Amino acid sequence: MKRIKCAIADDELLSLELLETYILRLDDYQVVARCRNGMEVFNSLKTDTVDLLFLDIQMPLLNGIELIRSLKRIPPLIFTTAFREYAMDGYELNAIDYLLKPVSFERFLRAMDKFETLGSGNGMARHAAPLVATVNPFIYVKSGKMSVKLFLKDILFIEGAKDFVKIKTLQGEIVTYQTIQALEQRLSDSAFLRIHRSYIIAIDRIRAYNTTHVEVGDAELPIGLSYRRSVSQALKLDS
Repeated sequence: MKRIKCAIADDELLSLELLETYILRLDDYQVVARCRNGMEVFNSLKTDTVDLLFLDIQMPLLNGIELIRSLKRIPPLIFTTAFREYAMDGYELNAIDYLLKPVSFERFLRAMDKFETLGSGNGMARHAAPLVATVNPFIYVKSGKMSVKLFLKDILFIEGAKDFVKIKTLQGEIVTYQTIQALEQRLSDSAFLRIHRSYIIAIDRIRAYNTTHVEVGDAELPIGLSYRRSVSQALKLDS
């Protein structure tokens, strides 16, 4: 079987080496390029074909967002960064995933599973991003007998019950019969945040928050006890 060729771009040497270590644990993958700035990536992609690009955003000479927007042909892409605020840029550029540093091996494997899910029978992903970036990223969810297009920017929060979820949007409510865990897997960790076993919120839609509750739209949602540490870290709450 042909091995999947990966390129890694990060100006932080430790982050670069960590991703390479993760990739080399996978039998069917190899690292063919290591880049420390955006221009190195640009020049590398002109001469070599890669199957998957791990790309930092804040890099010297040319940042990751500028680099991708300069390419005529975008390879399958996973962004890596320490900053949540670039999440929607990642969606708009049709990235497979958006990894927040420090990246755990478990989170890395989830991103690789997304990459492989988009692949064909020979194990090689065919996710080449379109020449024009997706302006309004969306997913489809099953509601009744229809598959409904759901624009991610319109989501306020998601409320889960035993075997269905209610998706609160700017336009109203969508009910879909799946678990909140299944829907969570389709959302970016950087744009959406699980605050309770029954609630996921869109970070950009937060109006106010404290250590026990988050206000999204007209709703005041509780932060679950077991989620308070992760929510505190994500929103930088005072303890």
